[in-house]
Amino acid sequence: MDVVTALEHCGGAARRPALAGLGVNDAALRRAVRSGGVLQPDRGLYVLPTAPPELVAVVRNRELLTCSSAAEDYNLWRLPSAGRRHVYHRRAEAVGNEAVHHAGLLLPPSPHRPVAALADVLIHALRCLNFPESLLMVECAVSRGDMTIGFLRERLPGKRNGKARAVLDWVDTGADSPLETLARTYFRRAGIPVQAQVYLERVGYVDLLLDGWLVVELDGRHHAEWKQVQKDHRRNNESVRQGYTALRYYYADVVHHPEAMVAQVLQVLKRRR
Repeated sequence: MDVVTALEHCGGAARRPALAGLGVNDAALRRAVRSGGVLQPDRGLYVLPTAPPELVAVVRNRELLTCSSAAEDYNLWRLPSAGRRHVYHRRAEAVGNEAVHHAGLLLPPSPHRPVAALADVLIHALRCLNFPESLLMVECAVSRGDMTIGFLRERLPGKRNGKARAVLDWVDTGADSPLETLARTYFRRAGIPVQAQVYLERVGYVDLLLDGWLVVELDGRHHAEWKQVQKDHRRNNESVRQGYTALRYYYADVVHHPEAMVAQVLQVLKRRR
């Protein structure tokens, strides 16, 4: 593997041992640096000119991304965040104030990218993040079959991990999007019976069906196309014609105002009952 391809495989920045593991020798590294296609900001550190500065900082400081900062590497659901990066380092004092340090690893990290193993990423998230953020990451991994609830629960013993284990109690499968996971969980925590991805004749699959008759559709789009809006309205009309009641909520409702969303649904359910 040539140097540029190996660095791309590593995300754009890597140290010599990681590149050697991909078959890159010292002579190839020297040639790549002389040609200008690869930069060497520190001894043993090799970087593509297009490498993200955040990644370079992680590799330079010998950190591993974990928790929410590793969600993108594993394609896990997460809520947008502009906070500090979350990292593991064998010496906590080596991590500056610009990062959140997580202690302890159970499994070997990625051999080529500065990322902790998936299990460690999820355990750190369960201990660190708030309920919706950690729930999304764990449920995404469990739904894909990359992780099991039992594996995580066994590695979160004792009272100090009670908060983390409580999140696992709400993990389910079958949701089609992060909004479905969050809305379904908020409704269930309010004591509302919820089914996800239910098929209705002449309507198709609806996101959530509450109490057997209240359809809740979730829309994460910022700018809906008119044809899709018309399709959604026809689906709503058909579900109402069949005797269902239909409500629609958007990203801001689910993520930023879940209490108001749940309160509104409870009002509707109370009237029918």
